Amino acid sequence: MAVPLVGLTGGLGAGKSTALAQLAELGAEVLSSDEVVHELYGTEAVAGAVRDRFGDEVFEGGRVDRRALGARAFAVEADRLWLEQLLWPLVAERSAEFHERAGATTPPPPAAIVEVPLLFEAGAQSRYAATIAVIADDALRALRIAGRDQAALASREARQLPQKEKARLATYVVVNDGTVAELRTRLADVLEQLRR
Repeated sequence: MAVPLVGLTGGLGAGKSTALAQLAELGAEVLSSDEVVHELYGTEAVAGAVRDRFGDEVFEGGRVDRRALGARAFAVEADRLWLEQLLWPLVAERSAEFHERAGATTPPPPAAIVEVPLLFEAGAQSRYAATIAVIADDALRALRIAGRDQAALASREARQLPQKEKARLATYVVVNDGTVAELRTRLADVLEQLRR
């Protein structure tokens, strides 16, 4: 049986990372595109391209400073587009390799799940057999992200589709406004449907 490749998305503070961790505990193979991007910034090719575009001020200790780069790239539309065009094809390549490895696992997992915050915004949904949108009440999301850099979050939130739109586009919608145990139960139900 082929292992389905599934895209996981959701708004800021909805609980995508928690959902991904729960899916891993439930037996799915998982991959965080944010972690892939972090790894890519450590490669000579990507770091070199970033330095050529933005200079040394987005580096600290010889490594890409993601916060400084984000502030620069999200301030200018052309810079953000350039960065996305650099990274998104590389992330897609890594996701395909991940899916291939997951398919070769014995016994096969119920799904290979990739967390992609901008899944629909990037028009990447066609790469996946199914998609999951994790959503939560706006007030709860605001509480969850209260300790983070609000200016950076506001620019990223503006780039994302509203939660309702993500939910409309997704194959499965998982509401994450309760306990982790409740989230786990809902995700187990999704995995069961994917097995069928």
